[in-house]
Amino acid sequence: MQQSTSGTTVTLEPDRELTAAELATRHGMAVSGARPGLFPYLGQLWSRRHFIWAYASARLISTYTNARLGQVWQVITPLANAGVYFLVFGVLLGTNHGIDNFIGYLCTGIFIFTFTQQTVTTAARSISDNLNLIRAVHFPRASLPLTSVLVQLQQLAPSMTVLAAIMLVTGEGIDLSWLLLLPALALQTVFSTGLAMTVARWASRTSDLSQLLPFIMRTWLYASGVFYSLDRFTTDLPGWVAGVLHLNPMAVYIDLVRYALMDSMGSRPPGYLWPAALGWAVVMGVAGFIYFWRAEEEYGRG
Repeated sequence: MQQSTSGTTVTLEPDRELTAAELATRHGMAVSGARPGLFPYLGQLWSRRHFIWAYASARLISTYTNARLGQVWQVITPLANAGVYFLVFGVLLGTNHGIDNFIGYLCTGIFIFTFTQQTVTTAARSISDNLNLIRAVHFPRASLPLTSVLVQLQQLAPSMTVLAAIMLVTGEGIDLSWLLLLPALALQTVFSTGLAMTVARWASRTSDLSQLLPFIMRTWLYASGVFYSLDRFTTDLPGWVAGVLHLNPMAVYIDLVRYALMDSMGSRPPGYLWPAALGWAVVMGVAGFIYFWRAEEEYGRG
């Protein structure tokens, strides 16, 4: 529509109703739960670090609230698993042949694998178990799988104390190589965190994944050299199959801890172990975090 005023023609837009999106933009409103940039997202996680740690501690305590022995089960459970596996694999199947200090070898594999196994299993439920919290409060959703990691880290500490005692009882001596346990566990933690975030996103879309995970993790357990020496059982396999098994991330982290704590393993680990451990940690840690972050707006919806 045109209107002439004092010889000047002014074009007027016809009146129309603004959409909700246009009104929101005009008044500086943003989408609720919109995904922030990657680095601002990291800043949000850091600012909520006290909440994440407190939530993890509360979850750990609540896990053993109804158990008479309480958090002593953090130590009893892996030891009981080690006893069962020793009976089955060491005594009945004889996989201990050629392995000095099979008890220390077996316990190391079980304790280290259990850390990643439990981290991934609990992270798979971290979104579905907290839908009410996600829908009621705005916070970076990565806090939830990170909580699963911290819970398992707190459980790992007493397990490592018990493992050190097992090493001493079975004849391993304390030396400077034990300090390599710290970087090995740090790299495994980064790897496990990335894997936990990947599985958390998958499970948030497919609830059946939580039912499949026990079978997947059990298969992974048997392929990681927890109960036997990979060198002994891969001699007749094609070279590429043996290479895949040796580069399996859990086999890598388990062997690093074994070489750190056990003199009977030899003075130096194979040259590929540390580069492989670092590579798995960087790739899985970064890729898993970004993969989870990209779906930030989807969690708790539907």
